[in-house]
Amino acid sequence: MNKKIIALVTVVLISLSLTACDTQANRVSYNLSQEADNFNNVRQITVINCLKGDVLFQMTGKISITADTADNQLEIIVEDEAGNYKKHFIGLSDNVTYVVEDITSSDVNNYKYSLNFNPKMWLPYDIETID
Repeated sequence: MNKKIIALVTVVLISLSLTACDTQANRVSYNLSQEADNFNNVRQITVINCLKGDVLFQMTGKISITADTADNQLEIIVEDEAGNYKKHFIGLSDNVTYVVEDITSSDVNNYKYSLNFNPKMWLPYDIETID
């Protein structure tokens, strides 16, 4: 009976000691994620074609981002100035990746977001000249 109690106390002490291993970096990371997901920070998403090195598009604004690995896409929710929310999806593939930057600053409109497409990706027209 004593061995069972000692084993139980040991397991409890080990699990308590492991939960105390939270670092400052983990707490800061969690807090920053919560601030961004509550639309308090301005983020910029850049989607890149890795084969050509081209930027497909950028989106900037107060954005909450969820990576949906089951559907291989990003789910993006933005808040506009009227307090309305809009949801966008970005499909990912083996050769498309993204970068998310926190660009919160004092000179940014709190409720405006922008989405910029790279026109070369949508209008792939090459001009050929004959000499």
